[in-house]
Amino acid sequence: MRMEAALTFPNFRMPAPRPIPASQSADGDDIDVALMYRIAEGDEQAFRQLVERHQNAVVGTVARMLGDPTEAEDIAQLAFLRVWKHAKRWRPDAKFTTYLFTITRNLVFNESRRRTRRKEVSTDEREEESGFQMAAEARQGPEEEAMKLEMHQQIDRAIATLPEAQRTAVILYSYESLPYEEIAVVLKTSVSSVKSLLFRARTTLRERLATYLAD
Repeated sequence: MRMEAALTFPNFRMPAPRPIPASQSADGDDIDVALMYRIAEGDEQAFRQLVERHQNAVVGTVARMLGDPTEAEDIAQLAFLRVWKHAKRWRPDAKFTTYLFTITRNLVFNESRRRTRRKEVSTDEREEESGFQMAAEARQGPEEEAMKLEMHQQIDRAIATLPEAQRTAVILYSYESLPYEEIAVVLKTSVSSVKSLLFRARTTLRERLATYLAD
């Protein structure tokens, strides 16, 4: 297949989500590299395998960064189509997940700027970790479930107020388990800067959620 056909990839749909985030897969980066070399030769099956490996992580990350699950799959498709389109130019200078999340972050950033210009406000970003991870619990009654839901909603609102770089760092670190080094590449900054972003984000969240955390 010619690379010019990338934007009209035949019958491309996101497969059913996998239960394990790609960044936590035991398969490692070697499989991604091998698939990318096959994709560079126009191998559609390799492309579909790559999508299946990483779609869960990308869709989840986009949904949390934008606070809009309804658009997460569309943006994820754009991210994977860019991978397909630029496969021949790709080189394994860093882990594939770093490359993929860099593309994803850029697309989300562009979408956020578009929304800002249109004065649309994103909400409902979920962050259950970064100092606020709730312990696993047995099934609770209606009152306890309602209180837990309210707590999550407050966390969501607090996350939505974080600057874009802090929000991205928190999501990639807590949800996708990316190390500091990979997050630094995605954000085009240093490891020390990533640590600083995470520290400031956690401090801000604790301050804004102090009332709920004290209960």
